[in-house]
Amino acid sequence: MGRPKLSSKQILEDAAAELFLEQTYTGTTIDQVARRAGVSRNTFFNYFGSKSDLLWVDVDTALDALDTALASAASTATAASAATFAARIDTVCAALAAVAHQHPHSRVPLGFTQREIMGTSAELQASGLIRMSRAMSLIERSIGTPTVPSGTDPLVVRSFAAAVVAAAAAGAMHWASAGVARGELSDDIERAIRPVCSGFGA
Repeated sequence: MGRPKLSSKQILEDAAAELFLEQTYTGTTIDQVARRAGVSRNTFFNYFGSKSDLLWVDVDTALDALDTALASAASTATAASAATFAARIDTVCAALAAVAHQHPHSRVPLGFTQREIMGTSAELQASGLIRMSRAMSLIERSIGTPTVPSGTDPLVVRSFAAAVVAAAAAGAMHWASAGVARGELSDDIERAIRPVCSGFGA
């Protein structure tokens, strides 16, 4: 009583987590997830494009938030404040930290913390590349909007995007694996990306 009603998407997430723990990721089908959740197969595909998307709900939400944050920063920046590569790096790093700060402390993806029991390691590596590529594209686009600052090597822009995304991923994995000693996600993300932001900014 008094608890908010779960959405079909949340029910599907919970059902998938239960089944992955019971019979592993590869041993679970989409039909089984839908059946456990009490919804149809079509309802599953209203929320998820594939079974692997169930492992990335929080990350996909964060990427949507990063897209919004970067677009908002670009729309409010003055020509002077966005003129340098260093200034745009600061904007990206601030956006990453802000998105991490919004993440609920209790939302720790089981697909990461229970990957040995669930057998999700191989799938996380495979489908994780799609998310890293999207994050890099968002950052490259942000730095290159409307144009890359004069004198900036486009390869350096791409290198920064790759480095800061990898650092953020390392921070997130460190946070997820910390167990009961886990602090705030934003603290680990900021600590991980700070050297990258400072180095490329210089």
